[in-house]
Amino acid sequence: MSLKLYFIRHGETTYSKAGGYCGILDPELTPEGAQMAEQFAQNYSSLNWTAAYVSPMKRTIATAKPLCDAVGLEMQLRDGLKEIYYGEWEGKTPETVNRDYHDDYVRWLTDPGWNSPIGGEKGIDIARRSAQVIQEIQDNHQTGNVLVVSHKATIRIMLCDLLGIDIGRFRDRIIMLVGGVSIVEMGPHGPLLHCLSDRCYLDEKLRYREGS
Repeated sequence: MSLKLYFIRHGETTYSKAGGYCGILDPELTPEGAQMAEQFAQNYSSLNWTAAYVSPMKRTIATAKPLCDAVGLEMQLRDGLKEIYYGEWEGKTPETVNRDYHDDYVRWLTDPGWNSPIGGEKGIDIARRSAQVIQEIQDNHQTGNVLVVSHKATIRIMLCDLLGIDIGRFRDRIIMLVGGVSIVEMGPHGPLLHCLSDRCYLDEKLRYREGS
């Protein structure tokens, strides 16, 4: 038996619904986001879970809670799984950022691995801190199913890091829908992607819900 990492992006929030930049801001899940968490628990509770590592934000804790309660897992909260800090762009829409910080915004879009939102984090910063959590998981759990509950940019970056994709391309190469589940097996030849941002566990109303 190998180690499998189940990455899930938190359920819907007002910011993911509207498209604003939300890193250190700490919104609750919307009612639909809470339903996503419940349906994840209903569909995945039959797996034999080993551990759950969770970003310490309200939206990620609320996403992890139904499954953890159902199977008796204690959440391991890790700051390394937090979302990218967007600095001065926190709470603003892409349109507003493009208008007010145009040159910096274009620079960030061109290579978010090595450029940061003003006052925020580079992609490589997230890669470094999240990689420490992944290494901790591998050190503590050689086999089993481990839940990793995190955020849009952070999961994209972790997947790029695991799969050998340039961190600066995380926005261009990896999609990550709210409630999306991605599975990576830590096999003998390195990380193997089994699925990416899957939402088949959701009912149709939630599965095709728009939002970033």
